[in-house]
Amino acid sequence: METAFTPFSSFGGGLLIGLGAVLLMLALGRIFGATGILSGAIFPESREELSWRLALIAGMVLSPIAIFAVIGTMPALTVPVSPASIAVGGVIVGLGASLGSGCTSGHGVCGLSRLSVRSLVAVPTFMATAAITVFLIRHVFGG
Repeated sequence: METAFTPFSSFGGGLLIGLGAVLLMLALGRIFGATGILSGAIFPESREELSWRLALIAGMVLSPIAIFAVIGTMPALTVPVSPASIAVGGVIVGLGASLGSGCTSGHGVCGLSRLSVRSLVAVPTFMATAAITVFLIRHVFGG
């Protein structure tokens, strides 16, 4: 399985994620950590907390529709694994985010920009784990 090299769309997506993180911090003083946002929507502390979290999640879910409205086609998405593998992976990521006191977006986008020591440890750990996982799946297990 080969991964496409998409520098311009990746750069644009990164800029939009960074802009979203900055706007959330400026407007509400909150960290843009996707797992924490979802968790807070499931177990909200207050009605105000629930409203902005649901709005942000809705924006994430509805973004492909906005792209369709602009360019006329849905973004291509190929998932070469079973739904069960996706569910297991989601649970593992959720556990890792809980153990790591945050997810890749919270640590990688917001934590590093704030020079958080916890994020400076967490992000290289995420990256090394991802590299090892990809190597094992593609070269050892033949996925």
